[in-house]
Amino acid sequence: MFNLNSIIRPNILALKAYSSARDEYKGSEGIFLDANENPYGSLNRYPDPNQLTLKSMLAERSAVKKENVFIGNGSDELIDLAFRIFCIPGKDKAFTFSPTYGMYNVSAAINDVELIESPLDSEFQINLNLALATINKNKPKLIFICSPNNPTGNTLRISDIESILNSTNGIVIIDEAYIDFSNSPSWLTRLNKFPNLIILQTFSKARGLASARIGIGYSTPEIIALLNKAKPPYNVSQLNQKAAIQSLNNEAQYQTNLKLIIAGKKQLELAFRQIRSIKKIYPSEANFILIKIDNAELVYNSLCNMNIITRNRSAIIANTLRISIGSKEENEELINALKTL
Repeated sequence: MFNLNSIIRPNILALKAYSSARDEYKGSEGIFLDANENPYGSLNRYPDPNQLTLKSMLAERSAVKKENVFIGNGSDELIDLAFRIFCIPGKDKAFTFSPTYGMYNVSAAINDVELIESPLDSEFQINLNLALATINKNKPKLIFICSPNNPTGNTLRISDIESILNSTNGIVIIDEAYIDFSNSPSWLTRLNKFPNLIILQTFSKARGLASARIGIGYSTPEIIALLNKAKPPYNVSQLNQKAAIQSLNNEAQYQTNLKLIIAGKKQLELAFRQIRSIKKIYPSEANFILIKIDNAELVYNSLCNMNIITRNRSAIIANTLRISIGSKEENEELINALKTL
């Protein structure tokens, strides 16, 4: 049976969270002389440290309670917090699959935690028997699963993820940065069934707020309380909270942009099938397409010389480029450029 307290670092269990001035007085009106702020200016006050308005909006949309929601300075903050809450440096281990999002490895290295990687199969799906055997042997505190996966674009089998959730006493983090573009359901619909589950989502992709750095974590109230305990007091600026709130209030624009991106992906997929040098188009449920192409390094450099910037992923998947979906005009420029190479 999953026991949360047994996997928390002892210093985090003993930690008394910092209490900011805005934690102690929650009113919005008054003469504020409590936080050593400058009395002049329009950005002189500290932001809501608990992001209550934004959390309430997300909770309502996601059919959860606000106690199930954490707001981070990008999803990368949540990834780092998970290492700092659960993994003792130099002792504990974490686990993920490869190829996948590189920040899991970077955060593990920063926190001096060994990250064990299990290779995905030829279809970029989990080799379940190998994964379960590796997890059982190494007892990782954290397991990272990116679905839809980056850089491959595919969703991972629900049954495989469920088997992993049920077989470990560690925390399973499902990174759903690209879930808005997917036909598969979010794990949010099953959040209450798994006490060891954290779901990551973001405003960076479908909502177009990459520069605002708004990451979302959904989990049990107990795990969310730990994240709140370990985070900096004012981790998300008021400007960025406001941008996220405005995005949620503008559902029509979000839906319009989402449809344009999905249409753009179909535009590229159709065109790529006609380009001889492209040997494979990997199935994608994200806002990018991974392609296998002859002389990927040469093609990448040639496109850069035309001011068309793609991502060369050949270091982890031979002869591949990862191409984000652009506007219709940007996609057409890319297609025309590839035809000349």
